[in-house]
Amino acid sequence: MRLALTGGGLVLAYTAVISSADAITKLIAQGYAAPQLYAISGFIVAAISLAAARGNRTRALRTVCPRAMALRALATVVASLCFFHTFRLLPFADVFVFIGLMPIVAALMSGLMLDEHARPAAWAALVAGFVGVLCLMPGGIGAIGAGHLWALGGVVTGTFSLILSRYIGRHESNALAQVFYPNLALGLSMAAALPFVWVPMPMLDLAWVGAYAALLFLARWLLVIALRLLAAYVVTPLLNLQFVWMVALGALAFGEWPAPMTWLGAAIVMVSGLYLIWDQMTPTRAQEELSLRTDP
Repeated sequence: MRLALTGGGLVLAYTAVISSADAITKLIAQGYAAPQLYAISGFIVAAISLAAARGNRTRALRTVCPRAMALRALATVVASLCFFHTFRLLPFADVFVFIGLMPIVAALMSGLMLDEHARPAAWAALVAGFVGVLCLMPGGIGAIGAGHLWALGGVVTGTFSLILSRYIGRHESNALAQVFYPNLALGLSMAAALPFVWVPMPMLDLAWVGAYAALLFLARWLLVIALRLLAAYVVTPLLNLQFVWMVALGALAFGEWPAPMTWLGAAIVMVSGLYLIWDQMTPTRAQEELSLRTDP
């Protein structure tokens, strides 16, 4: 129970931090290309990781899962590009629709990759969460456009990165490495395209990029730790709590006010996420988790 509550608190903090970073992405995406944001921020986050490692850089940045880490880095790069274009083309509420699909994708991937199969009751909660997500789609399914396709790509690759994070967390407790390598890969890959898209940035915009990098470092560090404490299909529904922060930021920064059906969908999504936390805390589920961790 203590681990479940700690993990839930970390995910709650993550949603607030990552939503703030997403708001900056939406702001920057209106005037700059993706490589300009991600090259600068990727290197800043990598530098922060090196600074956090202090004198134990070799130990702090060592990984025993190099192949999984490389796949996670690649998935992070692709997901970042997808969500950049998503935030450029869609309002916050529409983006949240696709973020809400992540629990379903995570449940499927967890079963295939981590052997973490959700119980029937948990599947019911996941389906309820998906129904809530459908309530959040302002224009209906027939309004699918390029932004929605980018969002779908971001959901698949972003969830794949989350599953790989939990897989790596099973073999090592080094959270800093999982922040450093994906962001280093993001910075290096985007730097290759930077000469073709660079636009001079005023100091204010550079400050926004620096703030984005700091928030991203904190968010990813929190999420890596949370994924060590909770199953991926439990963490991802809790990511739907981003809706609260996205509504506030969308209203304050971009003048986007959600419709009544959006509130209804958000309520359904949040109840399903809280139910999965309760499912994780039940004695039966705890015993199953213990058996999986101790089974040779």
